[in-house]
Amino acid sequence: MREYLLLFRRDYQTKQLQPTPDQFQENLKQWGEWFGKLKAEDKIVAIPPRFDGVGKVLDSTRTISDGPYLGTKESFGGFIIIKAGSYEDAANIALDCPVLHLGGNVEIRQAL
Repeated sequence: MREYLLLFRRDYQTKQLQPTPDQFQENLKQWGEWFGKLKAEDKIVAIPPRFDGVGKVLDSTRTISDGPYLGTKESFGGFIIIKAGSYEDAANIALDCPVLHLGGNVEIRQAL
């Protein structure tokens, strides 16, 4: 088994793409269920704490900008580290990720 980073992103800016309060609560429930399933299957290596949605961006000119958005509306929403046998296995695990239900995406990276 190898370790894989799953990075979660979605558009947190576009008003019409944001979930209603009920949808948001349902999505939180889905996250809990998904994490519970991964934990029961011994697939989780680490779930770090949540981070704020504001952030700063430092570019190559040493300019510091407010917010995590730089040329895109998508923003980093969180990450976990999982155990999987291959990129394909990690992608299959990510298929059930709740960020996908809100129009987001999951980037997968293998630890070296």
